[in-house]
Amino acid sequence: MNPASAQRIPLRVPAPLVLLLAVCCAASVANVYYAQPLLDAIAADFRISHAVVGGVITATQVGRALALLLVVPLGDLVNRKRLICAQLVFLAVSLIVVGLAVSPVSLLIGMVGVGMAGTAMTQGLIAYSATLAHESERGRVVGATQSGVVVGLLMARSLAGVVTDIAGWRWVYFLSSVMAAIMLIVLSRALPLPHVQPVTLTYRKLLRSMFTLLAEERVLQVRGMIGLLMFAAFSIFWSALVLPLSAPPFSMSHTQIGAFGLVGAIGALAAARAGHLADRGLEQWTTGVALVCMLACWIPIGFMPHGIALLIAGIVLLDMGGQAIHVTNQSMIFSTRPEAHGRLVGCYMLFYSVGSGLGAVLSTWVYARDGWSGVCTLGFAASAVALVFWALTLRTTPGRAQQDAAR
Repeated sequence: MNPASAQRIPLRVPAPLVLLLAVCCAASVANVYYAQPLLDAIAADFRISHAVVGGVITATQVGRALALLLVVPLGDLVNRKRLICAQLVFLAVSLIVVGLAVSPVSLLIGMVGVGMAGTAMTQGLIAYSATLAHESERGRVVGATQSGVVVGLLMARSLAGVVTDIAGWRWVYFLSSVMAAIMLIVLSRALPLPHVQPVTLTYRKLLRSMFTLLAEERVLQVRGMIGLLMFAAFSIFWSALVLPLSAPPFSMSHTQIGAFGLVGAIGALAAARAGHLADRGLEQWTTGVALVCMLACWIPIGFMPHGIALLIAGIVLLDMGGQAIHVTNQSMIFSTRPEAHGRLVGCYMLFYSVGSGLGAVLSTWVYARDGWSGVCTLGFAASAVALVFWALTLRTTPGRAQQDAAR
């Protein structure tokens, strides 16, 4: 084999490194979701009503938005490895602030910090994985890394429930701060330097270029809106679930409620091949099937009062559809501008933060007014709008197969 032909063979990202990125993504993103199954305990501790306790989740989403707008894009400008290490230090400090909070104000400040640091870490690692991967395997690598994110956010509910029942909700955040310190040691030694050189822009121009990407990239606009609606539906369900399950007639413990995250992980892992399908040019087909799953899931979820088995079936459909859409969205967006992965993921996840924040606030407010049936109606509406929007924009955002045919 001559040197010229050898250079044309893309180097695959080592499987152990992909696994490490996925595990660290899981541990990082879990911090953003620990509060969801703990809302009733937090409400009791700080004497916050159920109608407004969703604001704790919203504070975390505010932190996410700040990170996506101000921190994640820095990965295109500075050394990604050093940036990740700095974010881990800030994450550990923010977690301790939440654990020691003595008032609603200090709690919300800590939650904003956790949202910022947890999001910056998670999305920075995903952008890092996309930068390391060749285009021919980018969907696979991003999908594998993203599976860690989904497992992390779902397992967070189970872990938070167990720790809360044993030691109280504050120890969830103390233990996570220890995990952040461990990740700092491991990643500082294990991460290689990415082969893409940072762009030569000032920080102000870098931030300004994000608005240019939002204005010019049609794929980013469409897939971002689909992501916003999908994450809104996701947040509507998970933010409100603890409220009926912790009350009669279920009266479940935090451990039992958190265990439903394990059910969601089954659905999410079932969609792990979404990245492989995207590499084959089947992005739109995958999206359509996933959106139908998310719409159909609200039927069994709505019948939860008649049986937990129906709730479990709905959770599997919800998380399977959500994971498939999320991986497909990122695969399509990362293929547009390889030199701007940090800014692209920052822009895309801004849609995520808006959808998640709105979903959390609306779900707890609707539950206080109309109960579980109102929450399910709200989630069904968000999923239906997402499906209709995808169908209307299908021709304006071709997948990879259509793009290659056009060339």
